[in-house]
Amino acid sequence: MSVMGSYLKKHTEALVKDVGIEAACELTGKSKATLGRYYSEHAEHADRFMPVDAVAALEEAASYPHVTAALAELKGITLTFDQSRRNTREKGGVNSDVIALSQRFAMLMAEYQQSIDDGVITVNEAKRLLRETSELQRVLIDMKMHLEEETV
Repeated sequence: MSVMGSYLKKHTEALVKDVGIEAACELTGKSKATLGRYYSEHAEHADRFMPVDAVAALEEAASYPHVTAALAELKGITLTFDQSRRNTREKGGVNSDVIALSQRFAMLMAEYQQSIDDGVITVNEAKRLLRETSELQRVLIDMKMHLEEETV
């Protein structure tokens, strides 16, 4: 088995164990045996991997996106894990997103104005700007998801 395959199987196992085998079976509609094959490193299961819809369902219930993080690491991509997991999705849609976007952008510009006032952006000021930029990015991701929902 390739190093990449082994790495993905280990993270798949971590995902299933994070959620719990019984809950994983219920969420994916797969049996314990089938889930076990997805992370088995035996030769006869080397080419068997969990379908992406099952990964998405399990990662929604998990404490951490194990497989998504593993895929990102394999490609040299860095992810930021947003731990502010909401109990419900916001119902406002695109209109609420546009308002949140303008508010976040205003906050970023206010932070920038305050930081550049003396002509130098200090390390702490840069950290605050980075935090605001990340919040703005989260709003854009929410907006993207709402727009994609509307086009389906």
